[in-house]
Amino acid sequence: MEAAFAKYGEEENHKFYLESSKIEATGYGRWPRVREITEFCKAMGYQKLGVAFCGGLKEEGRIACEIFRAHGFTVVSAICKAGGVPKEQVGLGEEDKVHPGQFEPMCNPIAQAMLLNEQQTEFNIVIGLCVGHDSLFYKYAQAPTTTLVTKDRALAHNPAGALYCAHSYFKDKV
Repeated sequence: MEAAFAKYGEEENHKFYLESSKIEATGYGRWPRVREITEFCKAMGYQKLGVAFCGGLKEEGRIACEIFRAHGFTVVSAICKAGGVPKEQVGLGEEDKVHPGQFEPMCNPIAQAMLLNEQQTEFNIVIGLCVGHDSLFYKYAQAPTTTLVTKDRALAHNPAGALYCAHSYFKDKV
């Protein structure tokens, strides 16, 4: 615990932690997460935001970018299918496709991170990247990153719903 606490005193972490804690207190129970992200980015003095989004949530991505721009941020985004690389090129077979027999580009979270890194984003927001793909994005993104939307196709992107119903409706599904 002492080693962890010492990290909060480091220059790169101190303001980040203080501002995130202030945002938590100010917006607690009143602000949706998109507002918390906006206010945090303002408090940190960020100007350029990156949005890494899933093509299946492109409308949500568009709306989020619109909101961030309305608050004065420069926003750059990268879609998950960036590059249009066929799934076969990374070793996936027809049985691994959502639609076998059709062209399917692979999700490309490393390219998304590299594209946003190239644009020198100061803070990144993830919208609906797949499990594992999100982890690769976080691994390769140079800017700090948060998640606005977590993908859950079965529950309208509300994964907490499965937890709320784990002992009832979803007992046999979790």
